[in-house]
Amino acid sequence: MEEGNGAEIDNQTIIMLSRLDRYIIVKFLSTFFFALALISAVSIVIDLAEKIDDFIQNNASTKQLIFDYYIYFIPWFYSLFNNLFVFISVIFFTSRLAQNSEIVAILAGGVSFRRLLRPYLIAASILAVLSFFMNTWVIPYCNDKKVTFENQYINGRKNAEGHLEMNVHRQLQPGVYMFIDKFGKSDSVGYKFTLEKFDGHDLTYKLAAERFSFNHKTGSWRVEHYTERNFIGKERLEKGKEKDIEIAFNPHEFFLRKDDIGIYSTRELNRIIEAETMRGAEKIEFYLVEKYRRVAMPFSTLILTLIGFSIASRKVKGGRGTHLGFGLGLAFSFIFLGQLTFTFAHAGDLSPLTAVWIPNILYLIIGLVLFRFAPK
Repeated sequence: MEEGNGAEIDNQTIIMLSRLDRYIIVKFLSTFFFALALISAVSIVIDLAEKIDDFIQNNASTKQLIFDYYIYFIPWFYSLFNNLFVFISVIFFTSRLAQNSEIVAILAGGVSFRRLLRPYLIAASILAVLSFFMNTWVIPYCNDKKVTFENQYINGRKNAEGHLEMNVHRQLQPGVYMFIDKFGKSDSVGYKFTLEKFDGHDLTYKLAAERFSFNHKTGSWRVEHYTERNFIGKERLEKGKEKDIEIAFNPHEFFLRKDDIGIYSTRELNRIIEAETMRGAEKIEFYLVEKYRRVAMPFSTLILTLIGFSIASRKVKGGRGTHLGFGLGLAFSFIFLGQLTFTFAHAGDLSPLTAVWIPNILYLIIGLVLFRFAPK
C-alpha cells in the first residue's frame, strides 16, 4: 500500500508540474505578444503622425500605407526592441505571481526554485528560435519592402539617393581594380571609368571609358567612348563608341547605406562581407556587427529571462512598480551597453565579435549572481 501511495503521489507531482509548466509558458508567451502588439500600435501612431505630411505630399494611399509599409514596419520594430519586450513580459507576470504569493505556494509545495525556472527557459527558447528565424530571413525581407516604400514616399530619402560618389577606387576581384572619377547613385551612371587587371605586378589588361552605366535588367555595364588594351602577348588596342561588359560590381550593394544593411538575409550578408573584404572596402565592421548580432540576440533572450525571473520572483514593497522600475533600468542599460560596444566596433577600436558578445557575457554573469542570491 505504501509503495502504491508513493507512486500515486509521484504521479500527482508530475501532473502538477506539467500543469505549472504549461501555465507559466502560456502566460509568458501571451504577455510577450500582448506587449508587442500594444507597443507596436503606439509606435505606428507616432510614426504616422511624424510622416503624415510626406505621405500626403507623395500621394500614398491608405491601402499602400497598410499593406506596403506598416505591415513591414512591425517586424522591423520587433527586431529593435525584442529583448525589451521579453524582459517586460517576464517582469510583469512573474511580479504578479510573487505579489499574489503564488510563488511562495509553489515553492512550499516542494517545487525547487531551480525547477521553477525551467518553464521560463522553455518559453524563452521558443522566442529565441523565433528571433533567430526572424532575424535571418523574415526581417531582412520586411526591411527591404519598408526601405523601398520610404525611398518612394518619404521626402529626404529620395533626395539622399541622388548624391555623387567621387574618386571611387576599389578591388573587385584578386588582381582586378576599378577607378571611377564620379558616380551618380540615383541613375547608376559613372564618368572617367578605368578597369585594370594584374598578374602579380604585371599589368595585363586596361579599359578606360568616358562614361559607363548599369543595366538593371541584365546586370551588365555599358561603357561608352572606350579604349581597351590587352597586354598579354602582343599588345592589342581597341577603341569604340560603346560595348557591354561584365564586372563584379553591383551598385546597390557597393554603395549600401549603413542603415540599409538589414535588408539582406544572412546568406546574402555573408556574400557581401566576403566581397567587401576582398575589395578592401572600408567600414567592413558594420556588416560584421550585423552578422554577429543576429546570432547573439537569441541568446540575450535567455539571459534577460534569467535576470527578469530572479528580480521579479521576490515579493517586495511597492509590488510590480518596483520590479518594473529596477528591471527596466537593467534592460535599458543592456541596450545602451550594446549600442556603446557597437560604436567602438564600427570605429575599428573593438573586434565586432567581441563587441556583440560583451553585453551577453556581462549580463549573464549578473543574471547568475541574481539567481544565486534570489530568495528561495
